[in-house]
Amino acid sequence: MGIYSEAHICQCFSRLVTQKRNSVVTISCGRQKTGQQLVECVLSLARSLLQLGLQNGDVVAISAFNSDWYLEWLLAVAYVGGIIAPLNYRWSFEEARIAMVTTRPKMLVTDESCDYWHSALQSDGILSLRWHVSLSPPSSDFINKYNILTMAMLVEQSLRSGSMNYSFAPEGAVVICFTSGTTGKPKGVVISHTALIVQSLSKVAIVGYSEDDVYLHAAPLCHIGGLSSAMAMLMVGACHVFIPKFEATLALEAIERHHVTSLITVPAIMADLISSIRLKQSWKGRDNVKKILNGGGGLSHNLIKDATKFFPRAKLLSAYGMTETCSSLTFTTLFEPMLEASGTSLQMLEKTNSSPVKSQGVSVGKPAPHVEIKICMDGSSHVGRVLTRGPHVMLRYWDQIPEKASNSTEAWLDTGDIGLIDDHGNIWLVGRTNGRIKSGGESIYPEEVEVVLIQHPGVLSSIVVGIPDSRLTEMVVACIQLRENWQWSYNSSKHLFQSNDLFLSSEILHYYCREKNLTRFKIPKKFILWRIPFPQTSTGKIRRDQVRREVMSQLQSLASHL
Repeated sequence: MGIYSEAHICQCFSRLVTQKRNSVVTISCGRQKTGQQLVECVLSLARSLLQLGLQNGDVVAISAFNSDWYLEWLLAVAYVGGIIAPLNYRWSFEEARIAMVTTRPKMLVTDESCDYWHSALQSDGILSLRWHVSLSPPSSDFINKYNILTMAMLVEQSLRSGSMNYSFAPEGAVVICFTSGTTGKPKGVVISHTALIVQSLSKVAIVGYSEDDVYLHAAPLCHIGGLSSAMAMLMVGACHVFIPKFEATLALEAIERHHVTSLITVPAIMADLISSIRLKQSWKGRDNVKKILNGGGGLSHNLIKDATKFFPRAKLLSAYGMTETCSSLTFTTLFEPMLEASGTSLQMLEKTNSSPVKSQGVSVGKPAPHVEIKICMDGSSHVGRVLTRGPHVMLRYWDQIPEKASNSTEAWLDTGDIGLIDDHGNIWLVGRTNGRIKSGGESIYPEEVEVVLIQHPGVLSSIVVGIPDSRLTEMVVACIQLRENWQWSYNSSKHLFQSNDLFLSSEILHYYCREKNLTRFKIPKKFILWRIPFPQTSTGKIRRDQVRREVMSQLQSLASHL
């Protein structure tokens, strides 16, 4: 059984059925389950999957809102030696179809967020799919028409027959978590049991998670941050509180009602929480929350200040990482209530632990205990590519041949970031080699947006960049060059549906992106008319950094005149 890995995420079951046997460990949609009940539900589902015919190494794709059922599916598929492939419910069907073509799943599990995918697959099918499952209660007509299985059907099929033991998929793989490749299309990252467990242990050690925690799932389980934090909470036996998807009012209500002690955020989530708290007449959850871990981009100074005001008892940390490294590589503490109470200011703490090279980048803290990081310098400069290796690194990309994938404990992974390590061991990020934009916790590649925009008959060329934004971390901005005879209108909503008019505007391009099924968070927030040639290098490559600086300058100049 341990031929590929000695670590399995279901090894936490023994803790759940002993120490948490009668304690509530999941709260979701009016359902509450104890540790014993959770494990029994997972094992029942695992038996059903085996009896159905799911085999070792088979891929199960799932796209759904957060819930206890989602967590149970993750664990049940892992238990029988399958590989779970969480798809983003925010994707268009075309994006989901590409991901399924790549991973060749045997089963697709959905809920009301994207049940329509099953009908869409009838005309554009995935040949590998044998079973379709819906977590939401679909109509009998829907079940019969598309041969849908439901949770009730699977539970009925589960027969208690002998003892079961968990098994491993080839390579010790357990999850295919999707990120964007250089083309912006979904790219499957193969994560091992070992990677998830060492990542969980680092979060337990650094953030301080324990069995007394009540954890709010504010991040989607299809993202590596939400997934890895869920595993950490399972390992310590904490209580999971699920809301279908993040909405500030729902999150604040859950914090108050269930006495939530910990959650993870991205800057957009934190900004929305703070905005909603300001609108409340009284905020009863301020003393409940003890731990907040932020990822997906650094928090602005104002967000940190507000977070410490509205969550005064919470240890506030920020993490830097990526899907290919199973989430967090480094951690930094932004606010520590114990230090504040003892009179030790964070400003003094930062001064003693930080390098003076602040002008060269942003500090993301020190590596987690299991993480090895080095800077690959191209010359005499102390700045270079950030590389990492260790058990946290992905096994490979899914479409990469296993035999040609480097051993993750020996080979260095290029993170795509440029940075340095100061004398105190802090990692500083200077920039990104690939121009990736991080907006609202999501990765966006400019090329994908540009490909959509260039299809419009009025667009000659476009360059998409990310500019700093206090709420989103970065805001997507598109610079547009018009074709001959086309005009730019700053107020042309009247031209929106008149395709014969040679007018373009922000509204028209925004609507066009939606028509082309570009995912909403990838659609530029601002469109800027670019009247001169785009700056290029001597080899003809676009200078995105120069475009970005010019855009920031234009927007700052515009803001100063308002």
